[in-house]
Amino acid sequence: MKKGISIWSFPAMQLKDAFALAKDAGFEGVEVALDENAGEITLTSSEKELLQVKQQAQDAGIELYSVASGLYWSYWLNSQDAAERQKAMDIVKKQLETASILGCQSILVIPGTVNAEFAAPGRVIDYETTYNTSLESLMQVKKYAEEYKVEIALENVWNKFLLSPMEMRDFIDKLDSPYVGSYLDIGNTLANGFPEHWIKTLGQRIKKVHFKDYRVEAGGLHGFVDLLAGDVNYPAVTEALAAIGYDGWVSAEMIPNYKYYTETIIYNTSKAMDAILGR
Repeated sequence: MKKGISIWSFPAMQLKDAFALAKDAGFEGVEVALDENAGEITLTSSEKELLQVKQQAQDAGIELYSVASGLYWSYWLNSQDAAERQKAMDIVKKQLETASILGCQSILVIPGTVNAEFAAPGRVIDYETTYNTSLESLMQVKKYAEEYKVEIALENVWNKFLLSPMEMRDFIDKLDSPYVGSYLDIGNTLANGFPEHWIKTLGQRIKKVHFKDYRVEAGGLHGFVDLLAGDVNYPAVTEALAAIGYDGWVSAEMIPNYKYYTETIIYNTSKAMDAILGR
């Protein structure tokens, strides 16, 4: 497996500096993120600007393999407002285009949201409506993934939607495309399951993997902790990944919440991943 880290794990800094820090800490690649209008990779970034980012990564000896986005907490693929839903689909298309220019294999997409109190307090969309609308939206955008030859990887997040590995599996199968699969977030599964079960059920549908850790007793967002400080059974996780033949990217997705020595989390995470991966 290849060892990467999400750009969201870094304290605020320029991408070129994050790439250099990631390389120094021992990472092979970085998952970048698409923002709306702030930062170096946005909805309005030109091909020239994106190629500059790609060159910065190459100069640092870092691979770019995935483009994430937090915009799906604001624009839902299952929205019942046609303009918002179209905006979400446009974001998917821009992500795919961005990934293609950067040379990335995948994009991270939140498939839909029934409710997410931390992102949109009080907003709720009926589960069955969410399922049908999200499926319809993704049916429309999967053609772009096939054209760009970039994978849409659907992440399991705290959206009260697609709550089990069997449901995620069946949802992906209905989309029926080799360019649509799972972005399995290991830590997120502990809210209502076990990551090794998700791995077994999703199998070859897994396109990318996030490594996080979670302390169940803490609950809520406060439960997310440094790798190896929580309740994820990482020996079982790596055994399950080996059983399905997964040898792709595993990305640490941390929360840079250290008050002091903010870069320390990057080095600590790298060492923890080495232990998990047996390096």
